[in-house]
Formats: sequence, structure tokens, C-alpha cells
Amino acid sequence: MKKTLTLCLSILLTLTVALNFSFAAEKRTKFGSDKRHETAKRVTFKPSNEKIRWKMVMPWSKGLLFYDIAVHFADSVRLASAGRLDIKPFSDGELVPAMQSFDAVSKGSAQVGHDWPGYWKGKNEAFVAFASVPFGLDAEGYNIWLYEKGGLEMMQELYGKFNLFALPGGQCGQEMGLFSNKRATKMEDFKGMRVRTPGWYMDILNNLGASVSPLPGGEVYLALERGVIDAAEFSSPAINYPMGFDEITKYAIQPGVHQPGIQCGLFFNKDAYNKLPEDLKWIIDICAKETQLWSYNWINNLNADAIKKFKEKIEIVKMDKETLIEFRKTTKEYIDSVKAKYPDVKKVMDSQEAFIETYAEWRDARSGSTPWPYETYMSGRITE
Repeated sequence: MKKTLTLCLSILLTLTVALNFSFAAEKRTKFGSDKRHETAKRVTFKPSNEKIRWKMVMPWSKGLLFYDIAVHFADSVRLASAGRLDIKPFSDGELVPAMQSFDAVSKGSAQVGHDWPGYWKGKNEAFVAFASVPFGLDAEGYNIWLYEKGGLEMMQELYGKFNLFALPGGQCGQEMGLFSNKRATKMEDFKGMRVRTPGWYMDILNNLGASVSPLPGGEVYLALERGVIDAAEFSSPAINYPMGFDEITKYAIQPGVHQPGIQCGLFFNKDAYNKLPEDLKWIIDICAKETQLWSYNWINNLNADAIKKFKEKIEIVKMDKETLIEFRKTTKEYIDSVKAKYPDVKKVMDSQEAFIETYAEWRDARSGSTPWPYETYMSGRITE
């Protein structure tokens, strides 16, 4: 009798758990899906036999790692297509001058370009938002916003106004701050400084009383050496190190609040892109994503070594908390003013800011598990 009662209770418990699971399953559906799956499971096109040769232009010299990122994309396309689409890269000045690469692709004299979108600020202010925003999206944020929150569609809409089709084409993470011969940690220290930086950070520093110019990368070293400027930023540690800024400056003022995430782009002449066979379009899409992933891992692995080398010659100086907060406030005021003036900027920045807002709860919930060395964590530093 006791065994029978136990068996009945066991069956009842099993049925209760099953019913509860069934009710829960009825209330909730699968959390997310891969939108591409429906396209991929029934491929209707055939591999093409046509061999296509394209020219790729860019604002990078061969000495910059940005050039390697552009070449990596071209290599990936060549490998994945078994040479059917062969993209030949041309560095700055080989085919067209650096700042003419955008127009060259738009007009069709080259079929593809690689860039940091902020260089085209003069064509449309909104390009800066797809490059890097002071105190804005980091690498993780750009990837999620571009691929999952409508950022890519906005990017393609903006480039589309210039007869171009665009894809993200390299994410390099956070930049270093200013290489400087002046030790600046407080807001007032930046007043009167002669600084090299492009994009919106240039305008923000000018508003704070600095004197800023967007010198080309190749002119920065000489300008620092000759005292034409007091400080300059260019890129991440690995990209900066070969440029030798530590030979002629004393400090690196951190963090690089001007570019929490360096986002590069690929842009294609729309007419040339539209003529591509369908399989090659998919190869371009997948290779662009592979380049986005590879570049971040590659650059940041090199950054870890480069920052150690910099610390052998210069002092890494951190802006204090109050200065960072004041910078953040000044930046918001500036970006709000740009949004009020340019509808395209407002559309893109409203989208980015909405994403930052919705993502904040997850950032907060997961904080405290930064993978510092054991001794660092035990000292009480648990967040980045």
C-alpha cells in the first residue's frame, strides 16, 4: 500500500511539472531567431563562373595597420571566391590621393573603398557617427547597434545618397588619448593647447579653448617634433607605436574618450555592386563580417604589447573623474547642438543613444566580473 501511494505521488508530481512547463511554454516563445536562416535554407542561385577584377582605394599608407585591414578583406574575398572576385588594393596616392577615395568610388573610377567614415564629415555630418562618437559606442556597442539595431540600414542609407553601398569593415576598439608634452589631467589644462584630432572631438576641444586642427597622419610626427602642436591623437597603441610619438612626447593622456570604438567601413560603387552575381554578394557580406571580427582581435592583441613599449618611454596620465564627467557633459551639449542642426545626425544619434539606454541594465547587471589579474581584483578593483 505504501509503495502504491509513493508511486502515485511520483506520477502526480511528474504530471504537475510537465503541466507547468507546458503552461510556461505557451506563454513564452523562443527568445530571438536568426533572420538569415530562411534565406540560407533554400538557396535558389547558382555559383557564378565570371571572373571579376576590382580596384580598391583608401586613405591609408602601407605603413598603417588600417591598410592591412583593407587588404585582409580583399584577401578574404579572393579566398572565398576561389579568385573569381579579385580586389586589388591601392594605398594612399597610388591611384588617387587619400581624401579623393570616396569620390573615386562614387564616380566608378574604382569599385571599392575602405575608410574611417568620419573623414567625410564635410559631405554629411552624420558620417562621424558611423566612425566614432566621443563618449559613444564602444566596439561591443557598435557591433550590436550596426547588426541588430538598425545601424547598418542607416549606414547604407547615408552612403546610398552618394551612389555607394556600404558595410562595416573593421572594428579596432578604443583609441589611445593624446600624446602630449603637457601634463593635462583637469579641464583647465586643455585651454590653449594646440591639438591634432579630427571629427567632433576637434569641435569639442575648440569649444573648450584649445586650438585644434585635423592634420593628416603623416604630418603629425613633424608637427609634434617642431612644436607646431602640443598634443595629438591618431589611433590605437598598435597603430600609434610605429609612428614613434613616444620619442618626442612625455605623456599619453588617457583614456581615449574621443573614440571608444574605432569603426571602419567598406564602400562599393553601387552600379558595380548591383551587377555582381548573387553568390559574390554573399561572399562580400560574409567576408566583411569576418574582417570586422578579425580586426578587433588582431589589433587588441597587438595593443597589449604596444602599451607596454610606450610605458618604457612615456608616462601614462589619467584624467581625473571630475574632468571626465565635465568632458561628458560638454560632449552631450555639443552633440545635442549638432543634432538640432542636422536631421541626419539626429536620426542616427537618437538611435545610438536609445540603444545605449536599453543596454545599460545589462551592463550594470554584469559589472564586477572584469578579468583583472588576481592581485588587481583582490586590491578592490573589480570593474574596468
